Amino acid sequence: MNRPPRALIYARYSSDLQSASSTEDQIRVCRQLCATQGWVVVDTVEDRAVSGASHLRPGFQRLHEAARDGVCDVIVAEALDRLSRDQEHMAGLYKRLAHHGVKIVTRSEGEIDEMRVSFGGLMSSQFLKQLAEKTRRGLEGRVMAGKSGGGNCYGYRVRRGFDAGGAVITGERDIDDAEAAVVRRIFADYDAGLSARSIAAALNGEGVTPPRSGGKGSGSWGSSTIQGNWKRGTGILNNELYIGVRVWNRQSFVKDPDTSKRQARLNPPEMWVTTEVPDLRIIDAALWDRVKARQAGIREAMNPAGVNVPRPRPERARRPDYLLSGLVRCEGCGSGYSMINRTRLGCSGARNRGAAVCTNRATIRREELEERVLGGLRDRLMHPELVAAFVEAYRLAFNEAAGRRSSDHDAGRRELAQIEGKITGILTAIEDNMYHPSMKAKMEALEARKTELIRMLAETPEPPALRLHPALGERYRQEIGHLAEALQRPSTRPTATGILRGLIREIRMVPEADAPGGHHVKLVGELAGILGLVEGAAGVGRPDMTKPPRVARAGGSSESVTVVAGIGFEPMTFRL
Repeated sequence: MNRPPRALIYARYSSDLQSASSTEDQIRVCRQLCATQGWVVVDTVEDRAVSGASHLRPGFQRLHEAARDGVCDVIVAEALDRLSRDQEHMAGLYKRLAHHGVKIVTRSEGEIDEMRVSFGGLMSSQFLKQLAEKTRRGLEGRVMAGKSGGGNCYGYRVRRGFDAGGAVITGERDIDDAEAAVVRRIFADYDAGLSARSIAAALNGEGVTPPRSGGKGSGSWGSSTIQGNWKRGTGILNNELYIGVRVWNRQSFVKDPDTSKRQARLNPPEMWVTTEVPDLRIIDAALWDRVKARQAGIREAMNPAGVNVPRPRPERARRPDYLLSGLVRCEGCGSGYSMINRTRLGCSGARNRGAAVCTNRATIRREELEERVLGGLRDRLMHPELVAAFVEAYRLAFNEAAGRRSSDHDAGRRELAQIEGKITGILTAIEDNMYHPSMKAKMEALEARKTELIRMLAETPEPPALRLHPALGERYRQEIGHLAEALQRPSTRPTATGILRGLIREIRMVPEADAPGGHHVKLVGELAGILGLVEGAAGVGRPDMTKPPRVARAGGSSESVTVVAGIGFEPMTFRL
């Protein structure tokens, strides 16, 4: 049966500074285009306040899914730059849509081909680059004029008001007397021999409001808040603005192409822009010099050989040092557990922020914690009966959703049968010479509804019930065995460790003097991730260990359901 092409409309606006009604306007003009072309709009997708340079947009990802699942025949947007401003992402979208036989049509450029994708992506990338350069040039001019380049640091407040000409004051800062007193105290205490950790604990104990707390007393002081990174100029003790020197462009930010997250890069000193702002001085130069001399002495004592090995960039960082690195947290304060010496883990919040934040001073051997967690995974979280219960719950939930769709189909078929009966009745009446002029309008309405129902039933086929292989339980036991073996072999341990860490969402430590190792351990795991080891994934310890696990998937041409770790199911918690 011939049916009109199905269109999926996409709309996006970039930032909170733009009007949210922008997407409504885009959708409106796209609907007009679809009506002109005779296309049926099956859905609309929006990304609000999201940059077109990122591909990690829910709406953008939905376009890939819609093409893969056969939901539409054409993607419609106002312009190509609404879809993406990145050459790589735009080319990837075009290639995947073309593979599934889906076209891209915009109101501004018409149907998109490879040539338009190439030139459109290039122009969008250049637009973003030029916009960044213009913004940077404007900020540099403000800084060289003695104004702030953006943001505000502890000890100062933004000046509000109007200048003599009636214009709004921008880029000006004033000293906040209350916060400035705290800054002077921190410098004085450090100069007197106190450690950054001791200073932070004292400030937390007195309830002093920390930076970036919004004035509501939330958050807490930490040793890193005070000592920061001396090379990057972060932390209270390294902020040169406190001696009346503003340093701008000390670091720049680049976007990770995989995660779209910004990462800081330290610029060479010749790129820094330094201006004197004596009216913002909080401490004197002599105190600053003494603090810098003490910091340098501590660094030298910690590195007597003088070996200067820079930390690797985040994208080049090695794997976690230990099996559970980054997963262990204190139940009381939520801070992470870190290595306090060569063998033992302890709460970093209690050590870096003081007893006012956390009183948990208990420690545990790293090897003992790993053994308990691995045992818990094997005996509790990975118990076959538990996974069987999860599998059954997923099957029931999937079939319930499919049943609702089946009910809609049944209702549509019943209505179609009723309409066909009414049409037959009218035709019979006409044949019996009982024609009335009102029958024409009635027949047209029935025929239009019949066409709509037929198209609806054809475009959304009835989904099948989910069936799981009867040998799933045995396959599960085999995969767990492969995982245990892979953790023991040096060649496969790194990959197996990554898979195992993916099954653990969090490890919560509850100090208890009478408990083994001085702690009760709460293990939080993702059942969906565990099931992913079993169905549709390469086995652990086998040659192909690169494909991502997929749990269970079913669906027709217009819908698919995929369950992954952390989506759709609450994590399970077990006390070890």
